[in-house]
Amino acid sequence: MQREIDKMEKTADTAAGRNGNVSVVAGTEGPEISFRGVTKRFGDLVAVDNLDLDIAKGQLVALLGKTGCGKSTMFNMISGLSAPTDGEVRVMGRNPFTEFDWYRGKMAIVFQSDRLLPWRTAVKNVEFGLESLGISRAERRERAMYWLEKLGLKGHENDYPHALSGGMRQRVSISRAFATDAELLLCDEPFSALDEMTSKRLRTEFARLVKENRKTAVFITHSIDEAFDIGDRIVVLKRPAEIAHDLKIEGEIGAAERERYRRMIHESLAA
Repeated sequence: MQREIDKMEKTADTAAGRNGNVSVVAGTEGPEISFRGVTKRFGDLVAVDNLDLDIAKGQLVALLGKTGCGKSTMFNMISGLSAPTDGEVRVMGRNPFTEFDWYRGKMAIVFQSDRLLPWRTAVKNVEFGLESLGISRAERRERAMYWLEKLGLKGHENDYPHALSGGMRQRVSISRAFATDAELLLCDEPFSALDEMTSKRLRTEFARLVKENRKTAVFITHSIDEAFDIGDRIVVLKRPAEIAHDLKIEGEIGAAERERYRRMIHESLAA
């Protein structure tokens, strides 16, 4: 447990699924994230069972499933917070659990709660992740100000978290992740505590920024609507982390097609 706490503090188009129903066109590079025969057990509980999954560089993937389907367990293995019981997880070609320190500055996490430090202003919170990377004071400030403005927080740089709304605090959290210029962004239901209108605006902005900056992102959600708003690929998971559908969403889809996908996903999750 202490190891996981310590790691959390330090952490500031190929696709294949064993049971995937929709094929995904392979990318020109090797996978950014790869699960090969991965099983994760907690005592007698099997959270992930013999999972094969590839995520290509530059993809924005929504991992969609009900509570208890194994998506958070997958998240923890990608981020290096836990190791598989069997099989192999590779991120950028390396083992994230045994080579955790190598990912400093290459991976950023946006959690469900904003995890801002209450004694730091917005700009100082964004700078926090850059301090451990050895970025100079001037560059830290420049990056932090740039991303706060990018996320619509110009004029709130010197506000403390208690003076910001929930949506504004999550904007600071997203700014902090992008400011590190990490290649991989991991998001654990970061908008689930917000009202629907704020959540929709933020996920639209987040998806746009990921694509504009050519990042790879994995976004955990239990909301079908959120998965459609976020992902250019949606991996639907059933317990224990079995792939029910692996959907490639290319551009805007029509209302009829979206409804068909929604019914298909809902039936899988209800089974």
